[in-house]
Amino acid sequence: MKYIDIKEIEGFRIGNAEDKVGGTGCTTIICEKGAVAGVDVRGGGPATRETDLLKSENMVQEIHSVVLSGGSAYGLEAASGVMNYLEEKGIGFNVGVGVVPIVCGASLFDLIAGDSKVRPTREMGYKSAQNAFLCNFEKGNHGAGTGATIGKYLGIDTAMKSGIGVKAAEIGNIKAGAIVAVNALGDIYDKGKLIAGLYDKDTKKLLNTEEVMINKALEDRHVFSGNTTISCFLTNVKLTKAQCNKLASILHDAYARSIKPVHSSADGDTVFVMSTCTVEGSFDSIGVIGARILEEAIVDGVKSAKTDYGFIAVEDI
Repeated sequence: MKYIDIKEIEGFRIGNAEDKVGGTGCTTIICEKGAVAGVDVRGGGPATRETDLLKSENMVQEIHSVVLSGGSAYGLEAASGVMNYLEEKGIGFNVGVGVVPIVCGASLFDLIAGDSKVRPTREMGYKSAQNAFLCNFEKGNHGAGTGATIGKYLGIDTAMKSGIGVKAAEIGNIKAGAIVAVNALGDIYDKGKLIAGLYDKDTKKLLNTEEVMINKALEDRHVFSGNTTISCFLTNVKLTKAQCNKLASILHDAYARSIKPVHSSADGDTVFVMSTCTVEGSFDSIGVIGARILEEAIVDGVKSAKTDYGFIAVEDI
């Protein structure tokens, strides 16, 4: 498996837009010719758009974009801007009197960073789509990762800065990549080693969120609800819509390996899958490859982050 730049996966365009002062942003993935897609939503607090149409039994077979955004449920508005931009370019499902771009999306909670009244808007989504055609994409504190944080079980005082991460690889003529905005309640692990999460500013040490939760099992406490890790997996392997949905389910293994705890009632963890369906490949193999890539992308999102909005990043502890 050879690692590549995610921009080398043909058929996809990726762009960011953000408000650095407001502490929020969005990341847009576009497939002009349409991608077969699937989704798996877990956790108890999701904010999503157009996920029902991705059910295997429903009519739509291809989508044109996935939008990952901050802003909690407010941020879903950004997808409307992407839809407007794609319509202007004639990209979408032909309905005879025009086109209807199929734009799916998910939002994470980042209202604790910057200004809580600033959220991804239709205009920001439009800008992210423009930037996708300009190849304007950066990881870390950009796009949907602008205000992302982790380690929030005890509240925002122990949280750390996170961001958006990427990883891509090729195996022969198969290409695959993952984009993920890491905004988890829990801690982040790199190959089993705790690297970020619940941070005690007084002792300057990382605490183990799972152990803290076990020790507080008898308490009826309010858990900080502003979380959610959202991602999109891209590939050129030929997949059916049903296989894309199954693959999205399998890829949650990457979340479980690198985020602990994961899929809590206070997370809305979501994985999208998009495929251009241009090369043959083993479904089970792409599941293994995808889980590894997404796991590494999650770690990349944390390691790429910079200290900001009062939240310390990995490189500064």
